[in-house]
Amino acid sequence: MIKSELIQKIADENPHLYQRDVERIVGTIFDEIIEAMARGNRVELRGFGAFSVKKRDARVGRNPRTGESVPVDEKFVPFFKTGKLLRDRLNGND
Repeated sequence: MIKSELIQKIADENPHLYQRDVERIVGTIFDEIIEAMARGNRVELRGFGAFSVKKRDARVGRNPRTGESVPVDEKFVPFFKTGKLLRDRLNGND
């Protein structure tokens, strides 16, 4: 599912809301998650999962084309851990 499909589904299930309002709500939720993670905070959605940021240390990598060693700077990457409810539903353990 992509963002526009999510917006359309929410708008269809809530005919009392305008599509532009649903777009703004979904955009605000995503923006808040991004901002919280940018500050280094963890975002937990009960039953769904938790978003966090992990630090990857600097290392020496390899250029796959030439085999040459190249330095890779330290960086921060998003990490998602599924919640128990989501994991159970994916595995058919309702």
